[in-house]
Amino acid sequence: MADFHYQQPLLGYRDDPHQQTLCTQVVKAATAVTAGGSLLVLAALILTATVIALTIVTPLFVIFSPVLVPAVITVALLSLGFLVSGGFGVAAITVLAWIYRYVTGKHSVRHKLLNKALEIKDYGHQQISGGLQTS
Repeated sequence: MADFHYQQPLLGYRDDPHQQTLCTQVVKAATAVTAGGSLLVLAALILTATVIALTIVTPLFVIFSPVLVPAVITVALLSLGFLVSGGFGVAAITVLAWIYRYVTGKHSVRHKLLNKALEIKDYGHQQISGGLQTS
């Protein structure tokens, strides 16, 4: 049997994997601080841009609100109409496919199992009643 020797990772792990060197801890901390600081600065920039954009756009919203409110309601109703019609279309196709399978005799597995169970039941009754008549 071959004797396998595992290589230790390069960043300062010793015999105990939970024991890390100071260098590894410093590298991890520096990476975390850099990533966290970058994300924090990015979040602050986005927040500032959002506040500035909202300040600029608010008067436009007030001026155009008689147009925007009906436009938003219209777009919402159109979207809802397309969504509902699509749902009904999918339901109709599903029902038609089920009817087609039912008419052509390609029932689901449940119907096949139910029919087979009824056949076995009838066969059992025939065997029992046939056995009683011959004796």
